[in-house]
Amino acid sequence: MSLPRPAALAVLLALAAPAFAADPDEMLKDPALEARAHALGKELRCLVCQSESIEDSNADLAKDLRVIVREHIAAGESESQIKKYVVDRYGDYVLLRPPVKASTLVLWLGPFALLLTALGAAWLVFRRRGGQPAAPPLTAEEQRRLDVLLKDQAK
Repeated sequence: MSLPRPAALAVLLALAAPAFAADPDEMLKDPALEARAHALGKELRCLVCQSESIEDSNADLAKDLRVIVREHIAAGESESQIKKYVVDRYGDYVLLRPPVKASTLVLWLGPFALLLTALGAAWLVFRRRGGQPAAPPLTAEEQRRLDVLLKDQAK
């Protein structure tokens, strides 16, 4: 049995990383409270990774947020109270599904604006290319010289 190449090993470790995100030491003893903490953690964005929830991230900040969420749940706070605490501290961006309001319009409309900008740029490029005149046909002398060059190249 041979050992995997470094690149393959790196890919396997990257795929397995979310499995190692939650440290057993930070988990709550009560399974019901832990389930609430896990569900809430799935709604909060890791501010380091940005595309992962705090439950899936191995970043130190995500670990700190997981601990904070579990401390607040253990203290008897509701999910809405904990979300408010985290949003007050880090802003709406910490929510994987931020609310639609004036301050988060960029988060919601930004991807569509980028898509429209890209489509507009592509349209301009194609419009400019289509507006160029076609090359004029070869004169009899140019055609004769081309035929000679092609014959010489074929030899």
